[in-house]
Amino acid sequence: MRLALAQIGSGTDVAHNLALIRAGFEDAAARGADLLLFPEYAMYEKKVVDSSFADAAQPVDGPFATALGDLAREHRIAVIAGMVEARPDGGRPYNTLVGFDADGTPAGRYRKIHLYDAYGFRESHWISRPEPAEPVVMPVAGARVGVMTCNDLRHPSLAAGLSAAGADLLAVCASWVPGPQKVEHWRVLTAARAIENVIVTAGVCQAPPVSIGTSLVVDPMGVSLGELGADPGMLCVDVDVEATARQRERAAM
Repeated sequence: MRLALAQIGSGTDVAHNLALIRAGFEDAAARGADLLLFPEYAMYEKKVVDSSFADAAQPVDGPFATALGDLAREHRIAVIAGMVEARPDGGRPYNTLVGFDADGTPAGRYRKIHLYDAYGFRESHWISRPEPAEPVVMPVAGARVGVMTCNDLRHPSLAAGLSAAGADLLAVCASWVPGPQKVEHWRVLTAARAIENVIVTAGVCQAPPVSIGTSLVVDPMGVSLGELGADPGMLCVDVDVEATARQRERAAM
């Protein structure tokens, strides 16, 4: 599988963000990608989560997600991307990842479980936790992709559960809050989830100033297969989706 990570800098203009996503699809298609990952809050993002996220929220069959599915079908590339999902009851929205296979078929929806309430941030003040909390493995591009969102990366049990559920790739879509040592935390935690679960782990992140960039892919032994810097860009890596099973067999010897 050729895996593409689109490191973009989303803002509060949903139409502009969709233009960035469309450009990402065009770039990924030119590189022959099979699966394209976009960051958390690719649809709508700003420095601090606030009440405007509820105003921007859309249902998973709304214009943003529909456009994602259309782009997947047009370019024949599976996609996973972050959006702000409206609740039917009008309550606080969800921080959601949606996936579509290369024919535009919906592959799943994951609502972020571990909201970021640390270092002065209170995501849970504005965003709902899913009840019940449901880990999700999406069947896309011929692979079983276990999905996590940003702060989920700090919770080993979620990655372990996705691995046990049959994922052969972990995709972490993030908007990692900047700060002292945060880039190193991102690298170390991504590698840790890969090593402890013996699984390829890909982390795609929003670009500065909202986030840290540094999108990366780590193999089951913790070896980096590629990493971006801070600027917006595209990381494209060939991933052997059978590597997880082979490495696990070797680890069990």
